[in-house]
Amino acid sequence: MREITTIVTTAGRPGDVSMALAAFACKNLNISFEPRKKRSVRKISHEMQANVIVAGKNRYDYYAFEASEPFFFHPNSAAFRLKRVARGETDPFLEAMQLITGDSVLDCTLGLAADAMLAAYTVGGAGRVIGTEANPNIAFIVEQGMQTYDTSELPLTACMRQIEVVQAEAVTYLRSLPDNAFDVVYMDPMFEEIIEEANNFQALRSAGEHLTLTEEWVSEARRVAKKRVVLKAHFRSEWFETYGFQQLTRITAKFHYGVLEA
Repeated sequence: MREITTIVTTAGRPGDVSMALAAFACKNLNISFEPRKKRSVRKISHEMQANVIVAGKNRYDYYAFEASEPFFFHPNSAAFRLKRVARGETDPFLEAMQLITGDSVLDCTLGLAADAMLAAYTVGGAGRVIGTEANPNIAFIVEQGMQTYDTSELPLTACMRQIEVVQAEAVTYLRSLPDNAFDVVYMDPMFEEIIEEANNFQALRSAGEHLTLTEEWVSEARRVAKKRVVLKAHFRSEWFETYGFQQLTRITAKFHYGVLEA
């Protein structure tokens, strides 16, 4: 079987917007366009032995090869969490991060950027939030989604637009940075044990890079962080003890945060 590539196609009945989005994806990712020709995405994927990015009317859907569900950008839980924080309620992520206005944050595992959006809200316009994603297709779809997602919720919109996406493997990017480049470095590797989530997160698990925490990753994160490194992992994870993180226990939660002061 030949190497799995990635191609772009359109919605079933493409209009001008769908065609323009397809052309934009092809140019940015330097990949080929495949006309839909009334075929299902699954059929195209198997015929071409490829991942498929579908340019729709107002968004991209990404079908990783043999994945059962597409991945697409949506703010997901970020909208609800932002509303709670705006009302003065606490959020476990922000409690662990201890961010202040003007801080710089590196999210090593951007995913759907829900955590990064909360970070952007907290650090404000004077701060900076950068997120890394190793998979170029996921990085493209999340970046475009955050820049174009239509919402009337102004704080959410501003937070999405503020986040910078870097397509790079986390450790590789960390190595390229000088000491103390960011105030806080955050890491949320793909969980060691399955935690039930929404379908789109499961699609992300399938399409994204499967990561495991390493000594080099923690060491580089600590070098780059001016204040602290924050880890999110399953509550039974050995990572907290192995790498010296102070585990913040949450009795009813399936995942915990850990803090490593720089």
